[in-house]
Parts: sequence; structure tokens; C-alpha cells
Amino acid sequence: MPASTPAPAAVPFPGSRHSRFARVFALLFGLTTVASWWAARVDLSTLFSHEAFRNALVFVAGAFPPALSPTFLLFLVRPALETVQISLLGTAIALCLGFPLGVLATASLAHAGPLHELDLSGRPVRRILRFMPYGLSRALLSLFRSVPELVWALVFVRATGLGPFPGVLAIGVAYGGILGKVYSEIFEAVDARPLEALQATGASRWRVFWYGIVPQAFPHLVSYTLYRWECAIRASAILGFVGAGGIGQQIEISMRMFNFGEVVTLIGILVLMVAGTDALSLRLRRRVL
Repeated sequence: MPASTPAPAAVPFPGSRHSRFARVFALLFGLTTVASWWAARVDLSTLFSHEAFRNALVFVAGAFPPALSPTFLLFLVRPALETVQISLLGTAIALCLGFPLGVLATASLAHAGPLHELDLSGRPVRRILRFMPYGLSRALLSLFRSVPELVWALVFVRATGLGPFPGVLAIGVAYGGILGKVYSEIFEAVDARPLEALQATGASRWRVFWYGIVPQAFPHLVSYTLYRWECAIRASAILGFVGAGGIGQQIEISMRMFNFGEVVTLIGILVLMVAGTDALSLRLRRRVL
């Protein structure tokens, strides 16, 4: 009778192992949240106080019925078109800035990863030269996205004057930093095996990028770019509050004049614009994906 083999020792599930870093991070996050609640002076009783309800009722009473006269609606055609134009041109500028900077900020293309193991082994000078464009592009992307588009709009309004042009530039610069950062992460997340196969056939690094990375990353690039266009619609409305044109400038004027009926109409138009952009983006994503 054959001897029974001992049962293998049970291997603990990897997900049940809580690392020390995860516990420390959770503790710090909890303490930071509590400290932020106290420092921000969050008081829910103020939100649900009688004064808050009374002010809300004053706004609602003045907002209805909304302003739906043909003259006013016809007047809003131009600012609505300006908002769409600002978002489109701003996203186009952001794409022109973000794509090349995102390529340069991709570590697997610039200085690290399997594509550089043999090329840069034992050559520290070449590693430094390859790292310099990567570091500069990452620094520019950090600068562009760390400054909010509202602040960029204030800067460009000072430089070029009032109107939609500073709004286009503000969205282009701010969103260019965001797109470039996300593009670089998408490029780095692609499967490296096709890239190594192309390199083994003697393909240059740019051919590896265009024929190995771009086909894998293209659906994600299109999806995120369309999402940023939707965000640009909302951002262009906010930029109007600092004189950057669009429907937001009209919202600011109506708020200042306490014409809450006009404000509701403007917000409704903005909601329809965002919903229309979302529907169009969904159709484009389905065709690409």
C-alpha cells in the first residue's frame, strides 16, 4: 500500500497580507481627513439652518419661471456657440501640447525599460542625455497642470484682453498638462512584448512607438481626450466669470443683476450642451473601441 503523501502547506492568499505601508497610509489618511474637517471648519448645522433654507427659497422663488422669451433665447445663441468654440479650440491646443510632451515624458521610451537595457548598459553619459528631455517634459507638464485654468485665464486676460481668446489659451495650457501626463501613463501601460519583438527585427525607437505603442494605446487616448473635451465645456463656462467669454460671462452678469430666472435658463442650456457633448462622445467612442 503506497504511503500517503503529506498535504501541501496552505499558502495564504496574497490579498490577505496587509503591508505595513498600507496600514501606515490608511492611518495617515484618516488623521489627515479628520484634521482637514477641523481646519476647513465644516459645520453641517449651518447648511441645514433656517437661514440657509430661507436664502435657498429666495433664490428658487426668483428663479421661476425661467426666462424663456424668444428675444433672450436668441441672444444666447452667440455665447453658447462661443462656449463650444472655446472648448474645441482649447482641447485642440491641449492635444498639440500634450501629445508630444506625453511621448517625451514616457519613461519606457526615454530612458528606462526593456528597450534600453542593451543600448544604455554601462553608458552613464548617454543615460543622462536621454533623461534630460524626459525630466524637462515632466517638469513642463507639472507646471501646466498645477496652475488651474481659472488662474491661466486671468493671466491671459491681462495679456490679450477680454474675450474668448484667453479662455482658449487657458484651457489649452491647463489641459495640455493633464493630457500629457495621462498620455505618458497610457503609453507606459501597454504590453511590452510586441515592442521587444519589433526591436528584435531592427526597428528604430520611433517605429516601435508608431507600430507598437500607438495601436495599443489609441482607443484609450481617444476615450480620455473626448472626456477632457466634455470637461472643457464646463471649464469654458467657469472661465467666463473672469471675462473669458462664453456662456459663463452671461451667467456672471445675470447673477450680478439678480436675474435668477435668466440664471436658471443659462444653466439649463449648459446642461443640454454637456449632455449633447456626452452623447456625441459616446458615439465616437463606440466607433473607435
